[in-house]
This record gives sequence, C-alpha cells and structure tokens, in this order.
Amino acid sequence: MTGTGDEKHYGHGPEQVGEPRPKRAWPEKQQGPVLVRRDQVGTSTTDQRLLDTTGPTDWLHTDPWRVLRITSEFVEGFGALAELPPAISVFGSARTSIDSPEYAAGVAIGRALVEAGYAVITGGGPGAMEAANRGASEAGGLSVGLGIELPFEQGLNEFVDLGLNFRYFFVRKTMFVKYAQGFVVLPGGLGTLDELFEALTLVQTKKVTRFPVILFGSEYWGGLFDWLKNTLVAQGKAAPHDLELFQITDDIDEVMKILADARRPAHEI
Repeated sequence: MTGTGDEKHYGHGPEQVGEPRPKRAWPEKQQGPVLVRRDQVGTSTTDQRLLDTTGPTDWLHTDPWRVLRITSEFVEGFGALAELPPAISVFGSARTSIDSPEYAAGVAIGRALVEAGYAVITGGGPGAMEAANRGASEAGGLSVGLGIELPFEQGLNEFVDLGLNFRYFFVRKTMFVKYAQGFVVLPGGLGTLDELFEALTLVQTKKVTRFPVILFGSEYWGGLFDWLKNTLVAQGKAAPHDLELFQITDDIDEVMKILADARRPAHEI
C-alpha cells in the first residue's frame, strides 16, 4: 500500500492505523520488578509494611516468606555443621525403650563410632536416637542432634552436644546426607524407612558415591530384604545389584569394618 506520507504505520503489517488509543485510567503500581494493575494494587508501600508493627501478619504465611525461611534453615545448618569431623548418621525409632536390646545396641554403636574417630549425627529425639547420642557423648565424642518440628512435643535428648531444630523435613534430610560418610540404621518406623530409602535412592542414582548404608538387626530387616528381592527385583522394579546398595549385620565390629573400608581409596580395597 502506498501512502501519502502523512499516515502512521505500526507493527509489521501494511495496515494504516490512527493515533494510539489513550492510556486507560486503571490503577497501576511498580513493586520492585513486579508490575501490578487494577485490583492487584494495594494501598501501602513495602517499607510501610516492613516498619508498621501494628499491621497484618498474613505475610508470615506467604510462599515468598517461606522461601526465605527455607533458605535460612539451609544457611544455619551449613554454618553450624560445616566444620564437623567425619560423621555417621544413625537412624532408628523414637519409640525404642531404654531397657531394650536395640537401645543397648545404639549406645554401643555410638561409642564405637566415636572410638573410630567419627562424630555421631541422629535425629536428636528419644529412643534409638538418644541411645546413639548417649554412646557418643559418654565416649567423649561429638554428639549431634538434628531435630524436627512436629505436632507433638519431642525435643532434643539430653545427650546432644550440638543441636539444631528444623521446620522442614527436606532441609533436615539434606544435612543428614551432606555431613555424613554413611548411615547406620537401627530398627525403626516410617520416619526411619523414609531416611533409609532416601539414602538408597541417592546412592542408586549416584547423587552420592561410596556411601555405606548398614541395616543393624537381621531379624528386623530380614523381611524387608526378602520383599525387595522376591517382589521388587523379581518383578523387574529394581535391578538385582540394587540389593548390594546396603548391608545387613548384627555385629558392631562388622559395622565398623564396612565403614572403614568405605573410607579407604578404591585401589586399597
């Protein structure tokens, strides 16, 4: 199309258009990098909401604030644990009674780990966790507890020397893996199974390497092994070599040997 020279052209097409439409008079506000219009425009500024001590507290429960809390938990955890000596995470049931063989085994394992030069990391609660912390503390080693906020009161046991409480399970589990050279898993419930299979998945997918996972108590864990072998592997849901991702034992000396072998360079094993 040939114009007279007075027409205005916009866009990529040949159409003639008139003057741009006038800007609509809707509310508009810039909030940092965010543009809001119409009903999204509030009546206060960010600084005002920050400094107003009598304002609403709904912002404490928004997703952006949760991101900051999650970040702060990672920062606090990394800062508190970054200088740990080599450590082993010990898992087990919070319901393990103090007079049970499992509790005694936890104490003995905690003590043996310290004598081998490890710090001991647990979930910081009662039962099997307390047992491992107790063994570590009584042996003069570093006893670490990573607690979790729960609907029912649990709290860190008295044998924890260095303790952190987390709001978020996934942050806590990151600390268990990042600052440990292996897992020793005592008999436990759903939380213990969650931590166990998290570790096995990380090893299977090579997110962590040369990471020993030891199940202590063959009578307790034998049924799980049979199901993994005769159902999971048999039906092709996992490979036969996945059963080598963990070891089952009743012998604390064997626990220590497995951990020692995992620390040695591959060419020395």
